[in-house]
Amino acid sequence: MSQFDQVSIVREANIYFEGQVTSRTIIFADGSKKTLGIMLPGEYTFNTGAKELMEILLGDLEVLLPDQEGWQTFKGGDSFYVAAHSSFQLKITTTTDYCCSFIE
Repeated sequence: MSQFDQVSIVREANIYFEGQVTSRTIIFADGSKKTLGIMLPGEYTFNTGAKELMEILLGDLEVLLPDQEGWQTFKGGDSFYVAAHSSFQLKITTTTDYCCSFIE
């Protein structure tokens, strides 16, 4: 899906790692949420509350998922899930455009 219709957008940006990662939250009529964002090259660790679906729209990165021993490579068009209440690491190699869906 390249467009989301009939949504609300939280005006304030989510800014992490001194501006290296930013996103905007969108809220759907059913209350579900997604964030749309950009990650600049670097290494980051994130913690989750809900289960997440990360869709990589454009870019290249490596991910170390919870309970995994090896890094996995993803690029534009790929996606992966992150378990709820966990931590995962990212190595962003090129500016990366992403969509994160929170799964309750």
